[in-house]
Amino acid sequence: MNRQWCVGARPEGKPKASDFLYKEAPIKDPQDGEVLLETLYLGIAPVMRMYMMNSPMSNEAPLDIGDVIHGRGVARIVKSNHPDWQDGEIVQGQLGWQTHKISKMTARERFLRVKHHELSYAHSVRILSMTGLTAYTAFFDQGQPKAGETVLVSGAAGGVGHMVVQMAKIVGCHVIGIAGGPEKCAIVKGLGADDVIDYKNEDVAARIRALSKREIDIYFDNVGGETLAAALDNLAYNARIILCGSISEYTRKEKFGLTNYTKTRDANATMHGYFVYNYLDQFESCNAQLAAWIASGQLKPLIDELVGFEKMPEALIGVYDGTNIGTRCVKVKDA
Repeated sequence: MNRQWCVGARPEGKPKASDFLYKEAPIKDPQDGEVLLETLYLGIAPVMRMYMMNSPMSNEAPLDIGDVIHGRGVARIVKSNHPDWQDGEIVQGQLGWQTHKISKMTARERFLRVKHHELSYAHSVRILSMTGLTAYTAFFDQGQPKAGETVLVSGAAGGVGHMVVQMAKIVGCHVIGIAGGPEKCAIVKGLGADDVIDYKNEDVAARIRALSKREIDIYFDNVGGETLAAALDNLAYNARIILCGSISEYTRKEKFGLTNYTKTRDANATMHGYFVYNYLDQFESCNAQLAAWIASGQLKPLIDELVGFEKMPEALIGVYDGTNIGTRCVKVKDA
């Protein structure tokens, strides 16, 4: 049977168990031009709540109550009737929260062949996938880092953030990370951050001001809201702000109103929006560089892996509760 997690209700605030609906359906045979995919791993990201909400920010097809939740993952082609894809190939793409999928391998699903790189396929669901591509291209293409610059990273213990912290150190930057709680702050420090701010126990704005000395060259924003506002008050001349994520705003009933954006004028700063699918042409070169850094020990990916398809709701709920360290995925089946 094809096991599925579907939209049970539109989340109000943080997602909860009753927002998810479990279903089973027969596994079909692929027709001409189709393949049958068997899921190995599924990635977990905050945006999945937006999919369930049908938010226009989600950039995915609308979901009705009862529809399979959108999500990318890694799968094996069990049977192919498609001329471009072969039995046994490992791919990553839009699988949805299900153990099997019939696919025509359309451009919208963005399926890509997985290269092993002598690493677990868990890396391919988040690190050597959209998470890694996000961290790498946002930081290097939009951030244009230079040795000696000061980089502030919010969500520094998260999937994207923990990679940006390490990339910034690789190129010789001074790094200030922001994370929640002593355990996460210790992990970020262990990844090489020069200073870490505990947003759960410290005055973030005051600590940013004290540690940066109002000289933030790059702010890599994963959270939005008040933290973004605090960063804008402490920019260096020609600073770059990368708007990668805004998890602090996803569950607000009223959106945060940024009132100090004119600080970018004073600092001659640039503020970029970021969307990972605009960078798919760099997928292979990005993964090759990330795999090389992992092999050399310069990049230590934090993979927060839960085991069992039944853990999917728990995995997403935990992201909003801040229980994940690094990038979160669920192992559905042994490779």
